[in-house]
Amino acid sequence: MTKTTRRQFVQQTTAAAALATGLHAAGRPALASSNPLEKLNIACIGTANRAAADIEGVMTDNIVAICDVDSVYMERSKKMLTEKLGQEPKTFADYREMIDSFGDKFDAVTVGTTDHHHAPATMRAIKAGKHVYCEKPLTHTVTEARMIAEAAAKAGVATQLGTQIHAGNNYRRVVEIVQSGAIGDVTDVHVWVGKGWGITKLTGEPSPPPANLNWDLWLGPAPERPFVAGRYHPAQWRRFWDFGQGTLGDMACHYMDLPFWALKLRHPVACEAEGETPHEEMAPTGLIVRYKYPARGDMPACNLTWYDGNKIPKSVDGQRVRANGVMFIGTKGKLFADYGSYRLFPADQFSGFEPPPKTIPDSIGHHAEWIKACKDGSPTTCNFDYSGALTEAVLLGNVAYRSGKSLQWDAAALKVTNDASANQYLTKEYRSGWEVEA
Repeated sequence: MTKTTRRQFVQQTTAAAALATGLHAAGRPALASSNPLEKLNIACIGTANRAAADIEGVMTDNIVAICDVDSVYMERSKKMLTEKLGQEPKTFADYREMIDSFGDKFDAVTVGTTDHHHAPATMRAIKAGKHVYCEKPLTHTVTEARMIAEAAAKAGVATQLGTQIHAGNNYRRVVEIVQSGAIGDVTDVHVWVGKGWGITKLTGEPSPPPANLNWDLWLGPAPERPFVAGRYHPAQWRRFWDFGQGTLGDMACHYMDLPFWALKLRHPVACEAEGETPHEEMAPTGLIVRYKYPARGDMPACNLTWYDGNKIPKSVDGQRVRANGVMFIGTKGKLFADYGSYRLFPADQFSGFEPPPKTIPDSIGHHAEWIKACKDGSPTTCNFDYSGALTEAVLLGNVAYRSGKSLQWDAAALKVTNDASANQYLTKEYRSGWEVEA
């Protein structure tokens, strides 16, 4: 898309948030001429691992720039894109420079970085008027999630969180079953993931970073510290509060997404957590978080309990469980689900069960939804309004854990009301030049 075409965004559309169908408003202007064959120009922040999957997901359109602090990753991605798309992308180590100096050459951005870079990169892109696809969790702090959601709504850009399983058919069928009333009123839901991103001790000694890694840019908004081989980059950063949010931050946006969608959840009113004694720097090896949600329309108040690492249950409400999953407990029955399957209990009661009529349309693809929204203003299912609230709730669990308190939560005011000291974990300080500001 050319700069002239971008200026043709003149017709404002409002896509109604149809909870029954799982669609949420994209909230951005549509093209005056919405030609689906017209390609976007996209810049990709991050090129390896999860970011590589995002690049693959948007290769239907033009990838004109890529950014990575690791030159080995970036050169590998540049070579692949040049061979497959026939056009060599512009390369950058610093996404701030890419957006500021090259922003007039692209329309949209994917963000596949470490968690602590999500908000700085996303906010800068939104302020530059770019559509954004960001990996989960949307941000590194609760406050950032609210700021990003509000900024995206104000800018009217198309957004999508990288909760790719949301586009799968299994989640859609589970949402239909739960919302049909097949298991009655759901008053409790349990969510667990066996993965453990915690750590109990530090290993390794400071050393010079490898020549391919710009360590200062990798740190970005985080406090300065020496490089330690194998401790942070490329795979272990989730274990540290300055860069990630442990297993809860890594996986809850995927698994809590299902009850959020099915039960129309948004903001809890209370939250408490338990695990090993909190460490100032490192995430726990196992965590249990208990959320309380108020009634929503004709849905009753609901408790949601999260378990991870060495705290996952062997059974839930009498049912043995797998390593990862979600269990809805209703007044008429129970439903277990994971990414690709579901089961209803008691089994004899649901023998011959006929699912309700299909009301949620199949997805055209999680990345494809976003690409389409960028072009014509159509809805995305995990836009930043929906996924911002999901991220807030997820990260509030770590606020409760790190504070060691049972929290009363005022979502409208974005603060803990019964313990002012806990509010310090809602936000953080940034190194100069990396601030996230509304």
